Amino acid sequence: MTIVGRDRRERHIPLPDRGELVLAWAARTDTGHKRQANEDSAVIGFPIFAIADGMGGHSAGDRASAIVVERLGRERGAAFLDLARLEAAIVEAAHDIDTLGDGMPAGVGTTLTGAALVVDDGEPVFAVFNIGDSRVYRFENNELAQLTVDHSVVQELVDAGMIERRDAEHHPEANVITRAIGFHDDPDPDVWAVPAHAGLRLLLCSDGLTKEIGDDRIRLHLAAGMPPGRRPRHWSTPRSRPADATT
Repeated sequence: MTIVGRDRRERHIPLPDRGELVLAWAARTDTGHKRQANEDSAVIGFPIFAIADGMGGHSAGDRASAIVVERLGRERGAAFLDLARLEAAIVEAAHDIDTLGDGMPAGVGTTLTGAALVVDDGEPVFAVFNIGDSRVYRFENNELAQLTVDHSVVQELVDAGMIERRDAEHHPEANVITRAIGFHDDPDPDVWAVPAHAGLRLLLCSDGLTKEIGDDRIRLHLAAGMPPGRRPRHWSTPRSRPADATT
């Protein structure tokens, strides 16, 4: 388990043309009671926020997720990020993970999902990116929406109409993903543009959260309006906690 960066209650960020962007963020993770090791890692700090869920036995998954967030963590402190720098950082991390996996019969890899702040025509935009089945949610106007699309076998079955979404979590292949960083595959993230404005909340999380509590409970937590990082008393401890970035 690796967390790069620190919580911030409030940070004022000047915009290129006018005004400023005010952000707050926090990261939480927990091994929970089902596993002996925590293979989640996170990076939090303007302009990059991301979470990675490692895969591989004997702590290799933990090391893989740490590699990618530590590489992305080097981008912290930049005025804003651009997609070329983000893509280059992901590719570099993939090469390092492949080196780690050499000699491991099963290979090693990690999911990666996150949001990088970029500027588009003078306006701040979150470039939301995803590889694997970790997720980014948007909460706005009391509505929760999953922004990312899982790269998984069960998601493909849902898209094909072969199973219902409500049955996906309990499917025998629920843990099989179709895209990752590592395993000597070229990283291929999906990217979405989300305008950054007052009242927007983004939740970044691994499946350690989403397999423990459903979207309804996630929405209720975000609707409570608590600062990032504060856990409600009634929330039982899942295997891992989300990284939460709020504008």
